[in-house]
Amino acid sequence: MDTIIGIDIGFGFTKATDGKNFQAFKSIYGEAIDFQFKESLIQSDEPDEHIHIDVDGVSYFVGELAERQSSSRQFTLEQTQFISGSTRILALAAISRFVTKERQSFKLVVGLPIGHYRQYKNELFKLLRQSHEIAITDANGVRQEVLIGISDVKVIPQPIGTVMDHLLDDVGKANDMRFASEKIGVIDVGFSTSDYTISDKARYSERGSLTTHNGISKAFEVISGKLKDNCGINIELYRLFEAVESGSIKIRGKGYDLRKITQLAFQQLAANIASDANRIWSDDWDMDAIMITGGGGAVLAPYLQPLLEGVIIPIEQNLDYRLHNVRGYNKYGRNIWAQKPILDTSTGA
Repeated sequence: MDTIIGIDIGFGFTKATDGKNFQAFKSIYGEAIDFQFKESLIQSDEPDEHIHIDVDGVSYFVGELAERQSSSRQFTLEQTQFISGSTRILALAAISRFVTKERQSFKLVVGLPIGHYRQYKNELFKLLRQSHEIAITDANGVRQEVLIGISDVKVIPQPIGTVMDHLLDDVGKANDMRFASEKIGVIDVGFSTSDYTISDKARYSERGSLTTHNGISKAFEVISGKLKDNCGINIELYRLFEAVESGSIKIRGKGYDLRKITQLAFQQLAANIASDANRIWSDDWDMDAIMITGGGGAVLAPYLQPLLEGVIIPIEQNLDYRLHNVRGYNKYGRNIWAQKPILDTSTGA
């Protein structure tokens, strides 16, 4: 039986789940190197994230390993380059974390930003739905060649994952009838883009859906620019996640407080996102509620909620909002490949 995997290949992080286990890593990769010394300098209770795969005869480090060890790293916020250059490597890196034997078959549900869905859905489908010969090298240097067969791929607009996460239970059956009976607006704030969509009684609304480039990276660009003004160093955006979360960063041994500039950057970004939402949904006065999702949504929620017109579904603090879509993708896969679908996505690949 094929393993159903939901994969959310974001510009900031790639997330994947088989419904039981989750993987999340930064969407960066670089050339693999031969280690002269592999031992950790001290013992740590937290295991290193080690993703090392060979694709088409080229050896890559992915995620944290690439950030720490690769001299040349690939990271982009440009959709065409992301699809053609990064998507397959990141998807296979994610799938490799669920491989348990030398030949294994999978079915995938993946998402695309609404604004890029029509243009790239068929390309993404063809890119993934095939057999992929890869090699996986573990942290001890043991290399295993595997054949990953992708027997089917369903490509859907990204925010539908959040709708499915709430609508369906873990086996893909309808659970939360609020999303089946009400009109819910979803704001999905990602790293590069923000998606706006409406689930109207579990039906996707094309008219109420749009993608903008107001993702968290916009705020990160402001923070990076301020740091460059202060210290002359151009900080890569993907290296700001931990610094923004902690509120400070060290550059050349000197500490910089990021709290004030982060607050200002988030306030401006939230104002732009709220303005877009209120404009896009100006005719949808019959909307029952609005849900904010995505990793960026959880961060921006305190700034965003007071600016939106409508009832807001509260952010649950105990959930990792980066995983909403990918959980929903997996549940939707269980629904469409196990029973009659409950949501019409006939426009998908």
